[in-house]
Amino acid sequence: MSDFLSAGWSIYIASITIIGIVWCIWLLFSQRKVKVKYNADGSVADTGHVWDGDLRELNNPLPRWWMWMFLLSCIFGLIYLVLYPGLGSMPGILEYTTVSSHQESVVEANKDVQPLYAKYMAMDIAQVAADPKAHDIGQRLFLNYCSQCHGSDAGGAKGFPNLTDGDWLYGSSPEAIKSSIQQGRAGVMPPYAHLGAAKIQDLANYVRSFSGLPVDAAKANLGAQIFAENCVACHSTDGKGNQLLGAPNLTDKTWLYGSSQAAIEETLNKGRNALMPAQENNLTPEKIHLLTAYVWGLSNLKSDSNK
Repeated sequence: MSDFLSAGWSIYIASITIIGIVWCIWLLFSQRKVKVKYNADGSVADTGHVWDGDLRELNNPLPRWWMWMFLLSCIFGLIYLVLYPGLGSMPGILEYTTVSSHQESVVEANKDVQPLYAKYMAMDIAQVAADPKAHDIGQRLFLNYCSQCHGSDAGGAKGFPNLTDGDWLYGSSPEAIKSSIQQGRAGVMPPYAHLGAAKIQDLANYVRSFSGLPVDAAKANLGAQIFAENCVACHSTDGKGNQLLGAPNLTDKTWLYGSSQAAIEETLNKGRNALMPAQENNLTPEKIHLLTAYVWGLSNLKSDSNK
């Protein structure tokens, strides 16, 4: 589609549009000159086409009401193309765009719901999370903006964190969750294919040993040194990760991309690039506050209820 963004395509489309309207007007006036033809006996002449024995095709001029309606439609089209975008990339003298129209409607909608959100902004996250009405609002926000990746039940999927299990890459505090929603997150696991297949297997075995998974003990022992040389800067010497970096805890049996030998070797060989898009330009502070409370409550309120 990028081929259609050049100035040449814009001029081509605008030209075809104008020529089409002008041709329609010419066609209208060319047919206006047609006059009714009569036979010698005074009957209206036809085109010579006859169906079903007596159904003749006449050659009468267009009705005036229809001609005026057609002409006014063409004039309306020309005026519209001057005022609004329609001729290639020309914006129109009113400079209307659907983007600006949408933004204006969003601003108006936010003003309408401002009184509803105001009371929640004065409450802390734990209080908002415990409020049934706030929970319902937060759930709707989550379904609109977050469920595409994390699922409608917030259970996540491969590469998308489960938000209900209490395991957090960047921390579970309200401040950390709000920061993730506002500013987004970019998690990068560099590839280590340069280590070679043998060392990758050894390292994968050692990584699996952190969470008690079955491993080849000999390979795991060899992988310990490889881990110390390449992985401790992010995951620490005990494999418990670093929430400041978003480096996963390798000891808690929670795996974002899978815990199998093959899955871990794939991660080590190819690396991982995860992106949580920032929402601060899409959502108002009030919506982010409510959404933070809902996400925080998914694991924290559940944990409280189980005590």
